[in-house]
Amino acid sequence: MKYVVIGAGGTGGGIGALMAKAGKAVTLIARGAHLEAIKERGLVIEKLWENQMETVQVDACAMEEYQGQADVIFVCVKYYSLDSTVPFIRRISGKNTVVIPILNIYGTGGKLQEVLPDILVTDGCIYISAEIKAPGHILMHSNICRIVYGFRNHEVPDILKQIHKDLTDCKIKAVISENIQRDALRKFSYVAPIGACGLYLNATAGEFQKEGRPREMFKAMVTELMALAGAMGIEIEEDWVSINLNILDTLLPETTTSMQRDVMAGKVSEMDGLVFEVIRMAEKYHVDMPVYTMVAEKFGYGKTAQ
Repeated sequence: MKYVVIGAGGTGGGIGALMAKAGKAVTLIARGAHLEAIKERGLVIEKLWENQMETVQVDACAMEEYQGQADVIFVCVKYYSLDSTVPFIRRISGKNTVVIPILNIYGTGGKLQEVLPDILVTDGCIYISAEIKAPGHILMHSNICRIVYGFRNHEVPDILKQIHKDLTDCKIKAVISENIQRDALRKFSYVAPIGACGLYLNATAGEFQKEGRPREMFKAMVTELMALAGAMGIEIEEDWVSINLNILDTLLPETTTSMQRDVMAGKVSEMDGLVFEVIRMAEKYHVDMPVYTMVAEKFGYGKTAQ
């Protein structure tokens, strides 16, 4: 099958490299100096936990350069760039194409389903910690790479099973979810609190890995999201706090979040989706979230956010 990965940052670049190494037909959609470096030299993957680097040759191009039809499209852009991918997805999709959005923000599958009603769009999420270190160079902070995807009606067509096989061949942990809304929100319950806490406290993973205020604040925000899930009618059978702490404790101590890095660099960030959207959801479902509210107010919710 022909795979297209839209976005070649830490998420998309990591997926593209693993698929290319396994011999899959994959094309990375990138732009600017990052794209030119990949075309010229290949994609450098630096594994921080192994202190090792390798260069992977992977097909890459800009959206306007891609010709043909994709069987599977992974959408790996930042949430604020999601709308810009829609015309491209329409152009390269056929009647059997599957689109798998794996953004940080909860609900992106539903948003794409609304604007692409004639295309098979799943809900999805990914567990990965990586970033662009330099053009053509991806720094991976841990060896976790797990993609969770599925349809809300629990249907599992054969193509989802084939994607599962292909991802497994690439040493990517693939999970076809039986309850993707729950599983996507569970992933969000990690990435949103750690992004918000990391920025609020200007803290690295190492500060969350030991007992103290950062760890307690992270736990409180995950707990608040569990309460929100309950108000939304999503049944929780596991302790999301323990699950998320286990993920957090696998990271190298110097690890930071993408939102943290973007804000510190003066770039556009996913603040609205990771912080302000949570408060809007809490207001909709009448859930008290004092810690999340404290963080949101610090970053301007109620002033410029609404």
